[in-house]
Amino acid sequence: MVIRISMQLDKLTRLDAASGGGKKHNMPKRHDKLFQQVATFDALYRASKRAIRGKRNKAGAAAFQFSLERELLKLEIELESGTYRTGRYLEIELKRPKKRIVSAAPFRDRVVQNALVEVIGPLFEAGFIDNSFANRIGKGTHRAIKTYERYRNRYRYVLRCDVFRYFPAIDHEVLKCDFRRRISCQRTLELMDVIVDGSNPQEPVDRHFQGDDLLTPLERTRGLPIGNLMSQFSANLYLDPLDHYASEVLAAPYLRYVDDFALFHDNPKVLSIWRDNIASFIGQRRLQLHQRKTKISPTEEASEFLGIVLHRNGKRSLPEKNVKAFKGRLKGMVAAVRAGTLSTEEALVKINAWAAHARHTNSRALRHAILARSMKSIRAGPDRSFARTA
Repeated sequence: MVIRISMQLDKLTRLDAASGGGKKHNMPKRHDKLFQQVATFDALYRASKRAIRGKRNKAGAAAFQFSLERELLKLEIELESGTYRTGRYLEIELKRPKKRIVSAAPFRDRVVQNALVEVIGPLFEAGFIDNSFANRIGKGTHRAIKTYERYRNRYRYVLRCDVFRYFPAIDHEVLKCDFRRRISCQRTLELMDVIVDGSNPQEPVDRHFQGDDLLTPLERTRGLPIGNLMSQFSANLYLDPLDHYASEVLAAPYLRYVDDFALFHDNPKVLSIWRDNIASFIGQRRLQLHQRKTKISPTEEASEFLGIVLHRNGKRSLPEKNVKAFKGRLKGMVAAVRAGTLSTEEALVKINAWAAHARHTNSRALRHAILARSMKSIRAGPDRSFARTA
């Protein structure tokens, strides 16, 4: 493992030189003496306050808060002694917008990840390009959409790309090599490795790449849990070399949100060449483009991007499938509130999250039509007569 990571670092050194276009291009500065910024009681306490936001009613979070000082002291001792290991994930199957498994880490592990990312995040953030928008302060989906629209209005064609089974395909060895590009603190690296190694099994992505033998896919560990703070950070980091390759080597108008990215040009033949170059590039990181979702199309056509349909005339609309799905969820929420199994406050949080997204589209009349009657029922609270007979 150590030898292979060393070889990966050597490859990345050559990549850094290549992305500099022949100019002098040094490896990023590596940072040491980070562990004591992560593993102290004070750092863990601050991390617990961040981790609890929006989760105070969750059983695991409430139990941790009830014995907060004792739990933090236990974590501090485990981290300091090197005995900390991640707990078992709670797996939740989601069917919308697509079927996938979301994994919820135990609350104590969320605290550790918050403390860790608070320290290491800014060190990597300094090297990210501006047009990487996911899970970053001051970025987000709607800034990504505005950037997409700006490029769309300037160019005739767009290459939309998606990585095949991205989170399940992330290779642990390659990711650990990425960690070592900016971190030299051995104890911090060991903690990062523990979190990656503690990932629960994801759906298999047994693909062969150049140089593999028959058994290589079985010998390599892959996959990060969706819904994990460290996974979100790692997902940005894992495709950061692609960001620099696309924007600096290809010199493409480019943006990315997690594994959904777009390149623009007036000539579709150029985009076709870029697509092949990108497929080859991410193959070196043991990833493949999603064949069905990767396509070149005229920018004058309406295009769905990050849950919003974007039209060339500047209009934005909600995808019909998303509206239909929300209507179904809303009907279920109304029934749950009336039955007393879902609180009014919890229902309003879910509804407001959808409405906040929908407000970025030309959908005022649609939102009113969907929400008007349902909001009255939800704000009325439980139907006591129903609850007694249920």
